[in-house]
Amino acid sequence: MNPNLHQRAPVAEALAEFKQNRVVPFDVPGHKRGKGNRELTAFLGEACMAVDVNSMKPLDNLCHPVSVIKEAQELAADAFGAAHAFFMVGGTTSSVQAMILASCRAGDKIILPRNVHRSVINALVLCGAVPIYINPHTQPELGISLGMSLEDVERSINEHPDAVAILVNNPTYYGICSNLPAIVKLAHSRGMLVLTDEAHGTHFYFGEGMPISGMAAGADISAISMHKSGGSLTQSSLLLLNKGVDADYVRQIINLTQTTSGSYLLISSLDLSRKNLALNGREIFKTVTNMAEYARGEINRIGDYYAFSKELVNGDTIFDFDRTKLSVFTLDIGLAGIEVYDILRDEYDIQIEFGDIANILAYLSIGDTRRGIERLVGALSEIRRIYKKSKKGMLSQEYVTPAVVTTPRDAFYSPAETVPLKSSVGRVSAEFVTAYPPGIPLLAPGEQLTPEIIEHIEYSMERGSYMTGTKDLTLKTIQVIK
Repeated sequence: MNPNLHQRAPVAEALAEFKQNRVVPFDVPGHKRGKGNRELTAFLGEACMAVDVNSMKPLDNLCHPVSVIKEAQELAADAFGAAHAFFMVGGTTSSVQAMILASCRAGDKIILPRNVHRSVINALVLCGAVPIYINPHTQPELGISLGMSLEDVERSINEHPDAVAILVNNPTYYGICSNLPAIVKLAHSRGMLVLTDEAHGTHFYFGEGMPISGMAAGADISAISMHKSGGSLTQSSLLLLNKGVDADYVRQIINLTQTTSGSYLLISSLDLSRKNLALNGREIFKTVTNMAEYARGEINRIGDYYAFSKELVNGDTIFDFDRTKLSVFTLDIGLAGIEVYDILRDEYDIQIEFGDIANILAYLSIGDTRRGIERLVGALSEIRRIYKKSKKGMLSQEYVTPAVVTTPRDAFYSPAETVPLKSSVGRVSAEFVTAYPPGIPLLAPGEQLTPEIIEHIEYSMERGSYMTGTKDLTLKTIQVIK
């Protein structure tokens, strides 16, 4: 990366110039720079509404960039060490789906861990690729899913030498990293593409002492959530390509599903956030890491909680750990993670990222402060004192190994019928059951309902997990293949 290049933010600069020109709008959007909806303008601010504009000559076009967006994307590629970068305004879901649709066609095999985000399996529904799942190992004390072991990856490649790609979470929601360099080397030796879902790894590209990034490891395509740890607006994302990937073809794939009315609020936020990370990212993420380490120490001193870190690294299924992730095991106070999540929100006005069966995750990034950390630590201490109870009878595993019967696409589009969840054992699901966040399906289309999975779904809902993906929002019934 050349830091001298990154003083500029071409899209933001073009928008600033556009505002000075006082252009009379006879185009969309219909609010006409906020004049048509004063209540909305008062709520969001005139500065925001003035740049909520449509594509035009001086502002370029996201679908076919030739000027300021093209330049901004080139700067993003340089900052991330990629050959090409695309601005994405449909969230990292759109980046993940474009990555898979550009790599796989109907009937192609793709190797991937089963604990992927639902956007990955959604992409398989869209393109008809066949998933070859690697069921993740589980850390028995914490109940969390780990990375893919190199042995499991090699076995899957040997059993499916016709697979066209392998997808790697880098990292998982909990901060767990697989041995990405070794996986890349192995996959490339067999002619397979390597795709990395780096929704939670933007900072790997800028921080010191971080796990290796997808581009640095030689992955072919990476999906990056700039809005998570990178500081851009919600729903803004990047798709990175390494050398040798056909950028023109990928752009065609992106344009199959991405809006033709790209938001300049999102686009300019990507541009300005890239500038900030390129110039200040090293110092920013040093501060974030130090805050997370401080918080871990304070939380572990409370007792009964376990804020885990690099001590878990085993060189394989936990090849590395993202120290900015503040993941905390809660079962030893007798509360599921989702219960602690709810108490923090309802009683202490603290909003963390998520809670599951046994853990919570507080997401630390460039906007956090030491004062906020102290408030979280104090709240967790009080929760232990007030709510601690026996953990007898509590589930601990956040992942249940599914029985895959057919492909997600075949199951999703098969004739289906509605049956009560409690009496669905043995049937094959035609829909998703996903706790969100973290967005990893407990059950995906094509997987068999088992007593263990049903128990897990019911247990999670009883403790307050929010389930998505089903036709019946109450989840008393479920769609199964006829």
